[in-house]
Amino acid sequence: MAELPKSEGFMSLVKKGNTSSAVAMAGNAILALCKGGAFIFSGSGAMFASAMHSLADAINQGFVFVGSVLSEKQPTRRFPTGFGRVINIFCMIAVIVVTIMAYETIHEGIHLLRHPAGHSGDGLWINIGVLVLNILIDGAILIKAMKEILKEARAPKATGLGLVPAAIKNVGRAAPPTRLVFYEDVVAVLGASLALVSVVVIALTNFALLDGIVTTIIGCLMIAVAFRVGYDNMIGLIGVAAPQDVEDKVSRTILADSHVADIQMMRIVQEGRYYHVEGLIELTKGLTLADADDIKFRIQEKLMLDPDIADAAISIIEDDGVSSWDKKASDIPT
Repeated sequence: MAELPKSEGFMSLVKKGNTSSAVAMAGNAILALCKGGAFIFSGSGAMFASAMHSLADAINQGFVFVGSVLSEKQPTRRFPTGFGRVINIFCMIAVIVVTIMAYETIHEGIHLLRHPAGHSGDGLWINIGVLVLNILIDGAILIKAMKEILKEARAPKATGLGLVPAAIKNVGRAAPPTRLVFYEDVVAVLGASLALVSVVVIALTNFALLDGIVTTIIGCLMIAVAFRVGYDNMIGLIGVAAPQDVEDKVSRTILADSHVADIQMMRIVQEGRYYHVEGLIELTKGLTLADADDIKFRIQEKLMLDPDIADAAISIIEDDGVSSWDKKASDIPT
């Protein structure tokens, strides 16, 4: 692999960073300040929980954006497969932040359950206004994240309510930053909605216990996000195999060449949002070494046309007459 070009400076890397993470960071920082002020004014536990969640989201997205910038660095001699897994490390840091914030939120919820107290209606409209703003901003970010999931997964476009099931179906194939934005904003929208219900119900009925219930639920949702994101990035750091449909697509590309008789071995590892392909293919008998090399390079070039494939290392041998690859994968329609 070539060294990182000297012309690739800091700003050029920043431009390659995950834009959704940067926007989410700014939006959640603003929301955290607004919610913090509303909590101080009204004393609402649900508002405190929502503020903590927005603060955690802002910090997380900052980590994720930095990680997405560093992960775009080109491979070097020391790191020949690139820096794709850097984003997994930063996402794991974000998991720690979410876990700490979740603990504080659950702690506050338990305190409110043990010592429920009604709130005056002085800050009602402030709380409602902030939470409605929260739902609108996080809802917009969530819609953008769902669209990004379909784009990164190369899935068919969906509109309206169909966007939700399509995003859920393909979220596992999205880049780590996009998955984090999706999971966190799902909880953010749900948390803000629950907090809004809590604020209104308490103001109308003085059922103060609901404040602690909602606060605890929001904290538990944050724990669920931490576990899910932590698991995804843990296997990403270890090195996870590509989804089956990606393997099928690569095998179809290889077997489409008329001189390829079989695939003896193939391994596709996902790093960040990119795939690394290694394969040992069998070519038809009777080819000269020069022709075989041309075929190998031609196949590698075809694979590299896929924007999701970072590199492809193909080795060649002569057909041994034994079928090693399941040809059914190559029969799946494109």
